Amino acid sequence: MSKPIKHIAIAGAGLVGSLLAIYLRKRGYKVTVLERRPDMRKNTLLAGRSINLALSNRGIRALEEVGLADAIRKITIPMHGRIMHDILGNLTFQPYGKQGEFINSVSRSSLNVVLMDAAEAAGASLHFNQRVMQVDAEKTSITIASPLNEISEYTFDLIIGADGAFSMVRQSLQTYDRFDFSQSYINHGYKELHIPASAAGEFQLEKNALHIWPRQSYMMIALPNTDGSFTCTLFFPFEGNPSFETLLPDEAVRKFFSSTFPDATRLMPSLCDDFVSNPTASLVTMKCYPWVRNKILLIGDAAHAVVPFYGQGMNAGFEDCRILNSLLDTYTNNWDYVLPAFQKQRKPDADAIAQLALDNFVEMRDLVADADFLLRKKIEARLHALYPDKWIPLYSMVTFQDNIRYSEAYTISRSQAKIMNEVMSSPGIQDQWESLDFKTIAESLQR
Repeated sequence: MSKPIKHIAIAGAGLVGSLLAIYLRKRGYKVTVLERRPDMRKNTLLAGRSINLALSNRGIRALEEVGLADAIRKITIPMHGRIMHDILGNLTFQPYGKQGEFINSVSRSSLNVVLMDAAEAAGASLHFNQRVMQVDAEKTSITIASPLNEISEYTFDLIIGADGAFSMVRQSLQTYDRFDFSQSYINHGYKELHIPASAAGEFQLEKNALHIWPRQSYMMIALPNTDGSFTCTLFFPFEGNPSFETLLPDEAVRKFFSSTFPDATRLMPSLCDDFVSNPTASLVTMKCYPWVRNKILLIGDAAHAVVPFYGQGMNAGFEDCRILNSLLDTYTNNWDYVLPAFQKQRKPDADAIAQLALDNFVEMRDLVADADFLLRKKIEARLHALYPDKWIPLYSMVTFQDNIRYSEAYTISRSQAKIMNEVMSSPGIQDQWESLDFKTIAESLQR
């Protein structure tokens, strides 16, 4: 039997690292959190890289387990569906699920502050400006550089890398034999923009929705903030025409936005300044395996970074924490069993949500304004309303059904797609869809 786990180090005080610290403290472990950045509660962070987050059922379930769901709800805004803006400013609303189902817009930094405060209140020790240099999986040690570049090595019983997509813990594991790693960038980047509240402090767009301006090869989205503003994100090619490469930061920016996103541009007085000052960031899918070596574990984006188009990156990381905690219950805190069980269970789900997120980018930018696509969604919504146990739309499985694994949802969705392709090929479907044999369609799906 290996040495008992008493003192755990977590690299990263971000969303997943802070939540995991709370879970582990509740189980009685001594927890030390090492964060590369300054304490965001004491330092003003640079704007431009936030991408407001969409908190949904999987994430909320984890927050409920640690007693934080009610506190977090106070800083969220429900979004009951997405509103598509065409180039003429016409709006189309598409609900996310059934009546009463919604996702929640939340500021990454505001959420992180709540989680860090709760981690400290639970007894975790948080240390900032501590840059991970390397991890030694044989000694379970971590080497840290201070702001003065003083190098120190510390030994723990267990080290967990929750230090994001470009994890230094993972980079250390990559030096070991038989460690698989891949990263893939899409040819689009993103830039954060801003729609302020009105002079009266009110929302200038419908606040309980995620707004999308789909333009086929690119798109812009907007999520509401509690102060009445919207955080906008432009997802745009790096190269080509138009692209970040060709859209030079001068009057051409406003001209392009005025012709492409006219209704939004009228609400963006700081557009040109934001376009110049906010960085252009890339979007990466990162996969690796194994997530465990000896007493080193990768979790969250350090193990499985995904692009943001399904709004599940944070939710998947929070679900990691919940699953890890449940395995600690199952194996009565025996980490020798917990660690391999965790990676075996979660790896297929991580791969599935990575693919679903990439697929959803195409849907959001190309299809949400397409008549056939909207009809397809309408038929699926009717199937779900009539036979809720037999047919659950993919978005609902991923976002609202936290008892369905990502990998299971992905497999079911492939079968649903085949069935719906046949349905949509029926002659005159646009005019006759309401007379479809919905029962037969629903029963043709074998889960």
